[in-house]
Amino acid sequence: MRKTLNCNGRLVCINRPMVMGIVNMTPDSFYDGGNYPTEADLLKRCEAIITEGGDIIDVGAVSTRPGAPEVDATEELKRLDGALAPIRKHFPEALISVDTCRAEIAKRMVENYSVDIINDISAGTLDDRMFETIAALRVPYVLMHIQGTPATMQENPVYGNLMEEMIGYFSECVHRLHRIGVTDIIIDPGFGFGKTLEHNYEILRHLKDLKIFELPVMVGISRKSMIYKLLETDAQHALNGTTVANTLALAGGADILRVHDVKEAVECVKIVESLNL
Repeated sequence: MRKTLNCNGRLVCINRPMVMGIVNMTPDSFYDGGNYPTEADLLKRCEAIITEGGDIIDVGAVSTRPGAPEVDATEELKRLDGALAPIRKHFPEALISVDTCRAEIAKRMVENYSVDIINDISAGTLDDRMFETIAALRVPYVLMHIQGTPATMQENPVYGNLMEEMIGYFSECVHRLHRIGVTDIIIDPGFGFGKTLEHNYEILRHLKDLKIFELPVMVGISRKSMIYKLLETDAQHALNGTTVANTLALAGGADILRVHDVKEAVECVKIVESLNL
């Protein structure tokens, strides 16, 4: 399996599962929207991610929760510029991922702020220039599975055979990326993106199937509805459920956990790693 990522010339070894801390520069994300209204709030969050043992800071500026209003490229860029400038100034050595579906924004973030990873929930389906842009930028790319778009993905998602279809989807995308020279690819099964609650747990149960690609697998289930709906609670009270689900994901071979609660995820990794699963 590929165990390294070339991040702007820095070779990052995934010799243990990594933790990616979420920074949502949005007013309406399902859990932490509006939490960083000032630069001081933003920097405090980033410092916490680093001091609690997080490996990557993932910055997003568009909410992808079902029913979220659309955000145009100008507003997305404004939010990201406002976040990345101070983050890079104060944490120059931090590994930074930017969550965007727009190729031009990915390009500007890498060129202007030396962003290390592009995290695209659409796998290039929302911008047909994304794959070629990633090839030119030569940065690691998070390739996520989604059925539909963020606006339509939860309107009765149906699969004949979920894992077979997902593997076929990734196989085609990885082949296309390899053909244009992209080899630093991270696979994300896209929990909650065009999946029912049952679909999400089927993926978690069969997560090891995705290791067929011999690429790092990222799991983002932090405080999502697959957890709080099953437990009949809400996102604010879903930390314990998230930790349980992250433990199962690590046992299933997850290489990166994308989370809101970094300290708890780092502890989870340490315990699971001690068992040499």
